[in-house]
Amino acid sequence: MPQIVVLPHEKLCPEGAVIDAPSGKSVCDVLLDHDIEIEHACEKSCACTTCHVVVREGFDSLNEPEEKEEDLLDRAWGLEATSRLSCQALVGDTDLVVEIPKYTINQVSENH
Repeated sequence: MPQIVVLPHEKLCPEGAVIDAPSGKSVCDVLLDHDIEIEHACEKSCACTTCHVVVREGFDSLNEPEEKEEDLLDRAWGLEATSRLSCQALVGDTDLVVEIPKYTINQVSENH
């Protein structure tokens, strides 16, 4: 079974984590199942960017993003070439290293 290494995040996962992740399950669901409370304001329906993650390793093992996800990602805070919406990124057969960005677009707009 592949693993997801979650890099430390100040609030959600201060120590980081290593999680067994079943192939075919979304990165978001795996994190939530292991008490890493990543935001998912749209209830995982691919309608927001709050579950945005940056995949540091294993990006190519994930399913291809659909156009709707790519369009939404354009609005994500801290967008990088290996960004994905964790609700849409399905675990493949390779270990992943993911980073949860410091902010979501919701938090950025609340602070201004």
